[in-house]
Amino acid sequence: MDIGTIHSIWTVVLFGCFIGIVWWAYGKNRKSRFDEAANLVFADEQPTTSEKEGVIK
Repeated sequence: MDIGTIHSIWTVVLFGCFIGIVWWAYGKNRKSRFDEAANLVFADEQPTTSEKEGVIK
């Protein structure tokens, strides 16, 4: 086997991995988990109250 054949096989293997990752990421059962993870940034914010105004900001 020469180096060109090895590179061709390696390219096909990496392309197969790429297709597998894309298939996994865009699968229907992952969307809800990704949406939940995207909104975690906003989950820990606590509303603050102004002592003078008594208004929740």
